[in-house]
Amino acid sequence: MNVNTKDTIVALATAHGSSAIAVIRLCGEQAINMAEKHFYSKKTNKAKSLQQVKSHTAVFGVYIHNDVIIDEVLVSIFRGPNTYTGNHIAEISCHGSPFIIQKLIQLFLSEGARMANPGEFTMRAFLNGKLDLSQAEAVADLIASNSAVSHQVAMQQMRGGFSTKIKLLRDNLINFASLIELELDFSEEDVEFANRDDLKKLINTISGILQKLIQSFEVGNVIKNGIPVAIVGKPNAGKSTLLNVLLEDDRAIVSEIPGTTRDTIEDEITIDGVLFRFIDTAGIRTTSDVIEQIGVNKAFEVIKKSAIVVYLFDGHEISSGDLKLELELLKPHIGNSQLVVVGNKIDVEGEETLRKEFFEYPEMIFISAKEHKNIELLKQKLVSLFDTRTVDATDTIVTNARHANSLSRAFEALQKVKQGLDQQVVGDLLALDIRYALEELGSITGEVTNEDLLDSIFTRFCIGK
Repeated sequence: MNVNTKDTIVALATAHGSSAIAVIRLCGEQAINMAEKHFYSKKTNKAKSLQQVKSHTAVFGVYIHNDVIIDEVLVSIFRGPNTYTGNHIAEISCHGSPFIIQKLIQLFLSEGARMANPGEFTMRAFLNGKLDLSQAEAVADLIASNSAVSHQVAMQQMRGGFSTKIKLLRDNLINFASLIELELDFSEEDVEFANRDDLKKLINTISGILQKLIQSFEVGNVIKNGIPVAIVGKPNAGKSTLLNVLLEDDRAIVSEIPGTTRDTIEDEITIDGVLFRFIDTAGIRTTSDVIEQIGVNKAFEVIKKSAIVVYLFDGHEISSGDLKLELELLKPHIGNSQLVVVGNKIDVEGEETLRKEFFEYPEMIFISAKEHKNIELLKQKLVSLFDTRTVDATDTIVTNARHANSLSRAFEALQKVKQGLDQQVVGDLLALDIRYALEELGSITGEVTNEDLLDSIFTRFCIGK
């Protein structure tokens, strides 16, 4: 993405389609001049100047082209450098008719503006020093946030919490790196400017912080993408019905014929501010049907990758002893996942009857997926098992895979520095690994970057942001 921060770009900043209002954003040196052309007073139909309007002020008027009124609008003026991008910005709030939006955008294009590329407004903010790279990426995460905790974490990172920590680590490391680099200039004199014991302490401290950040990605990834919950059990236990009830949508095919679900079906829903990703799996049983067996194998794969496993059984069709055997067979596949055992079809047997049969499982939840009974109880149980709202929003949590990979590579480089110190290697080898660690940390905030990386990040943004 070749970006010219001098020219003026235009894009629809709100969602496409008909709406009550829409916002068209102009950004660049000529943004205010272009917004002023064809802008008139509603009362007098005389041209209305925007040149003397104070920054961060909205002006009411109409756009007229070829003596035809396009729309009544509010034009908000933001003068650089005190703007989101650092450039002049004019935002036109108009009625959300696709026809009106298109007419206004075409008007600005005819005056010399060009259509913005995906993420170009935020890229300008980065290039103009308004945001660092991790903050810019947090903008995209904030837009995509679909739970209370993902919103909290994205907001904290956008405000610079993560960047501040990375910059502090990098600055401390740079101080020692410069001393080691200085030693290389005096290599013939065999002097040490960087105290090796102090350097080892610093490496240990930074490594500990990096390790904590890397480990936080496990929670951060769940926050960003949802808590994976596998719904498993024998065929015809009611798994697909339960999925549909939880999602409040007919997402899965429900049939009396066992083995209807041959593949995994996946969808997301937010419960009490926590995002869950439910996966309905094929019924687990021994089968000679090759296609169904593939579905069973996939079910076991999903179980291993899930944070929570909901084992659903038909309380009308199974005894307490048989359930015990089924759970024993399931245990090797569960690993560290949380297991929730749910007895279905209380509408057939009655809840009290089933509780007496399965008295060995006091934590068991009994439901009727068909009649939507005790579904809220199950939801509360899921939230209590993995309530990410308990995450401290002031903690630094890594939610971005790119950041996690860079942190891991920086950590590995520092471990090599540590080994080098233990083995008393020469300064130029230490400097090489320290430089690599600095580059990886710098790539997170954008202090070290390249055009391919920027293209990869910003082309995933929506146009208008």
